[in-house]
This record gives sequence, structure tokens and C-alpha cells, in this order.
Amino acid sequence: MQRRRFLSRLAGSATVAATLPIAGCLGGAAGGSGDESDYDVGMTATTFRPQEVTIAVGEAVTWRNTSARTHTVTAYEGAIPEDAEFFATGGYDDEATARDAWWSDRGGALENGDEFTRTFEVPGRYDYVCIPHEQAGMIGAVIVEE
Repeated sequence: MQRRRFLSRLAGSATVAATLPIAGCLGGAAGGSGDESDYDVGMTATTFRPQEVTIAVGEAVTWRNTSARTHTVTAYEGAIPEDAEFFATGGYDDEATARDAWWSDRGGALENGDEFTRTFEVPGRYDYVCIPHEQAGMIGAVIVEE
């Protein structure tokens, strides 16, 4: 991730102290559950933080549940690039199966501190949702650039 490279270059520098609080706003979660440079998207009660991340082809995004609520990360099947593979916590092959699994048995659940990592190989926009908090607006996006 570009943010990680930026922070690693600053390591040992006097500007790290001034930069680290900003880093939490860019990708970590309020409340500081763990080292915020270890993940890209945190989860609050009903929000992905940040709601949108931009990466390069071949990079990975790590989501960490930084809240007390249980969450999922589930791609909107019709809102990912045509040649891209579907992704969801729980490893489901499609959105309908992921949704059914959540509502029947909490399938794909990420509890507090759990993480999910996905590498993106196809450029484009990937919209995703937390199934149990979709009605509250817990929707995010990964933008993958060449």
C-alpha cells in the first residue's frame, strides 16, 4: 500500500510523531485496536474506515474488525470489474450464497480483531458491503489502478 510505504519511509524521522495521528484517519480505526499500519480498512459499528481506498494492481487490502459488532466484507457481484473474481469473508463463490450464509448461520462473520485480506489483480472499482449493516449504509469501495 502506498500509505504503508510512506509511513515506513518516515520511520525514525521526527515527523513520524506528527504523521501517525493522521495515519489513523486514513486507514486505521478510531479506538486504536492494534497497530493501525497493519490493516487498510477498519470497521466501526456501521462504517468502513476509510470508505474508499485506492491501490495498484497486485496489491492487497486488509480489513480488520475494530468494533464490538460482527461484520462481513462481501462484494456486490454486479459492481466489480467484469473479469474480477468475487470475494467475501467466508470464501463464498457468489453474493447470494454469502447473503444466505450470513442470514442462516452468520456465515462469513468477522468478530472483533478478525481480519480479511484480498489481493486485487484486475483494475477497476470494487464495491462491497457489510451484509448485517447494509441498511445502515456500511458500504465501501476499493479502486484498483494500473
